[in-house]
Amino acid sequence: MTANRPLILASSSPFRQALLAKFGLPFEACSPDVDESPLPGETAIALTERLAIAKAKALAGSAAPDALIIGSDQVALVDGNIVGKPHTEAAAIAQLKAQRGKAITFYTGLALFDVKSGTCQSLVEPFTVHFRVLSDSEIHAYVKTEQPLYCAGSFKSEGLGICLFDRLEGRDPNTLIGLPLIALNELLARAGVNVLTSQPTSDDAGITTKEI
Repeated sequence: MTANRPLILASSSPFRQALLAKFGLPFEACSPDVDESPLPGETAIALTERLAIAKAKALAGSAAPDALIIGSDQVALVDGNIVGKPHTEAAAIAQLKAQRGKAITFYTGLALFDVKSGTCQSLVEPFTVHFRVLSDSEIHAYVKTEQPLYCAGSFKSEGLGICLFDRLEGRDPNTLIGLPLIALNELLARAGVNVLTSQPTSDDAGITTKEI
């Protein structure tokens, strides 16, 4: 419970779960069933915010009546085109080749849905990465080693992917991994939850995962 309210993360991503666990609050992680296809003419910012909201609201029907549900989604913008998860090694290699030597902006949508009031706060947090001029052999070796097939932009910045960059720009490095914690802390505060003063006892802390 968080300030006497259940906290739910609408994601099956172990990376997002690990990030939220930094807050030290107990939460349940559930995988939402949401079509992530972009709408015709939809911008990267509009897409990621819409999907973050949709993911949070998708769990409302099965959540406790006073739950707070966190939704998040991320896309990258390369040469004006939306880039998502590669799913295959070949696609990951192609993405990294298109990104080498360039500054790529990632947009992470974040939503906090209050089941009790029916209100939803949302925002989009940008983060820019500057790729090194990578050789083909470096790209192939990286993809083979880390298999970033389900990561937008084809890298894991929390792992070996950090070696792909010259520098990073943004207020919160957690954003690049998929969950902007500084922004989330702000949304929770507006919902009446102070993370620092809501720390549970050791018996209450933990993560529960389930599929719906």
